[in-house]
Amino acid sequence: MLRDSSTAAVSKKISLAGDQEKTGLGNYFIANYPPFSFWTPQCVEAVHAVLSRSPQHASPLGLYVHIPFCRKRCKFCYFRVYTDKNARDIEEYLQRVLVEVSIYSSQAAIRDRSLDFVYFGGGTPSYLSARQLRDFLGALKRFMPWEQVKEVTFECEPGTLQRQKLEVLRELGITRLSLGVENFNDTILEENGRAHRSAEIFRAYQWIQELAFPQVNIDLIAGMVGETWENWRECIRQTIALNPDSVTIYQMELPYNTEYAKTVRNGESLPLPLADWPTKRAWVDYAFDQLIAAGYEVSSGYTLVRDKKRVQFHYRDALWHGADLLGTGVASFGHIQGVHVQNFTEWDTYLQPLREGRLPLYRAYVCAPLELCLREFILQLKTGRVEFGYFLDKYGERLNLRFGEELHWLSEQGFAQFDDKQLVLTRAGLLQVDRLLPIFFLPQHRTHRYV
Repeated sequence: MLRDSSTAAVSKKISLAGDQEKTGLGNYFIANYPPFSFWTPQCVEAVHAVLSRSPQHASPLGLYVHIPFCRKRCKFCYFRVYTDKNARDIEEYLQRVLVEVSIYSSQAAIRDRSLDFVYFGGGTPSYLSARQLRDFLGALKRFMPWEQVKEVTFECEPGTLQRQKLEVLRELGITRLSLGVENFNDTILEENGRAHRSAEIFRAYQWIQELAFPQVNIDLIAGMVGETWENWRECIRQTIALNPDSVTIYQMELPYNTEYAKTVRNGESLPLPLADWPTKRAWVDYAFDQLIAAGYEVSSGYTLVRDKKRVQFHYRDALWHGADLLGTGVASFGHIQGVHVQNFTEWDTYLQPLREGRLPLYRAYVCAPLELCLREFILQLKTGRVEFGYFLDKYGERLNLRFGEELHWLSEQGFAQFDDKQLVLTRAGLLQVDRLLPIFFLPQHRTHRYV
């Protein structure tokens, strides 16, 4: 029987990351563990060492390709993107990414392994022309064949899509298009710096449906500047009407390197209201209810799918279960046999090593076995459920005992139920899972900035 919120009180207070319910400055979403702020240039040699030897254990292998070009920079964007690069810049970048993939493919840790999944993220991968896509993706396949790939995901900005470009993507084997809709209201899209407008969403979506891509995901953001209850309800109505295979909903945050954060740091007010965290959680809660009523199932704290048996997120589930990932492109991060690694984060510092035939590695982190265990536990908890037996079998860790106090606290707060076999988040816990995850960080990792 799962324990509920009537269990005994926790012996001491456990502090939450992001206790402030007003939307303040800083990162909220947790993408990895240990935090990026612990990764250092001094550990880069460990990456070269692990690449030089055959893998110590079998694990799926993925490839991430960062395409950093955009028509505009969104005011909430904290990714490495460029809006000022000319055709020659873009061609060189693509060629250098191919060099990077070629170097990886020749390493002992990689060369005898097949890719399980590929992910094109940005920036805006769909910013590239049909010719560039055909040439670039074709060359990638020659370096690292895709015959056994289970999933190829490609992020798109609606206004960059033409039917010819989508035909090329379909022909090249893209299995999931992730369409960055974010909102259907043109005023909100414009205020937040999005390049597309609603008419482009519907035009692109019609082409996508006509070409019958195996899976289509729509991204939304709850709490964009200027969002209201009335408009959010309309966004969810229009999303359900489009009937995508999956819907991913992020909650708006204000990382330090965004245009909106700069406005706040300067003591200025944002031009339109920005919702607090309770309001954003209420909006996502509403979306979950409406999508579930329309036949969707919860897949994680952010994603709902129409059919769990058919609609898979292989890249997510593989990464959250310890897969290796080759992160290519400027500022990309990856994971190879227990070692985290990130590329240089600036244009020239990324390109120069590749011009010299070297990997552009900036910083790294060598994970201890317990850290690898906690990384998987933390990331898998984003699905809303973890099985303790998995971590005992793989790492020899009894996490239900290690985190007994934290689990009781989650239960007392109504965020989770648990027993000796599993931990299950309630809806209230799932809607703020990133806020809860730091309670499972090791003590030395709890007080540092996440990035």
